[in-house]
Amino acid sequence: MEEKNFEEWQEQQDQQEEYIRTPLPRRDKGELFAIVDQLMGGSRIKVICEDGKVRLARIPGRIKRRQRIRAGDLVIVKPWDVQDEKADIIFRYTHIQATNLSRRNLLPKELDVF
Repeated sequence: MEEKNFEEWQEQQDQQEEYIRTPLPRRDKGELFAIVDQLMGGSRIKVICEDGKVRLARIPGRIKRRQRIRAGDLVIVKPWDVQDEKADIIFRYTHIQATNLSRRNLLPKELDVF
């Protein structure tokens, strides 16, 4: 009987690992999809947002220390309340995650280059 419970538990774990959730922009907090256009230096980059605007975004230290952001990456940005032409980067998608979002039609048409 214990072996059966272990097998069921193992199957549940396998299913959970299969469906790892990727975060999506929280529209109620003003977050948007964006594509990195140009690295500016000094932890600043130009991004093209889904609303058509080009913004200067900054990379916070928690992302800068862990991940490398390159031109062409899909990111989530949050525009500043004070200056709309600036933003903060919230999350960077891997290429596989961006491709999966594209296949599931979760990306806007303007940014769907994956």
